[in-house]
Amino acid sequence: MDRNREAVTAKVQAIAERVGSSESIEIVDVQLLGGGGSRIPRIFIDKPQGGTHADCEFISQQVGTILDVEDVVPGGSYTLEVSSPGLERKLSKPREFERFVGQKVKVVLRQPVENQRHWVGALKSFAEGIITLEPSPGRSVQFPLDQVEKANLKFEW
Repeated sequence: MDRNREAVTAKVQAIAERVGSSESIEIVDVQLLGGGGSRIPRIFIDKPQGGTHADCEFISQQVGTILDVEDVVPGGSYTLEVSSPGLERKLSKPREFERFVGQKVKVVLRQPVENQRHWVGALKSFAEGIITLEPSPGRSVQFPLDQVEKANLKFEW
């Protein structure tokens, strides 16, 4: 990702967090897709009780207005997308791991633990940067958060 894209993404994130904080809306992730005249800033939001369509609309209108006024997105035209992260939302921040203790998660590690990089199990705890996962009843594995390459909730159908 080029510096310009990172800078724009960081600005959009800061604006979205400022707007969302007044309504207890958490900004889960911000991405900047596309290029040239077809940029797509995408914002994922959530609330403790779950984000609603009205929350998405609120963020879209408020953030969209600020992006226009401050001319944040280069290239003139863009399409702002706001949505909830979905049932299998990505986990990356410590507070997300704390919030979803007890839920089933899927984790990909940077380095293998017990000869395995891919783990699925119940998130037993998150404390002092250490994740404890229970891949099967009575068995647990531990690894530091900084070893996590990718993690998300795992929905049981």
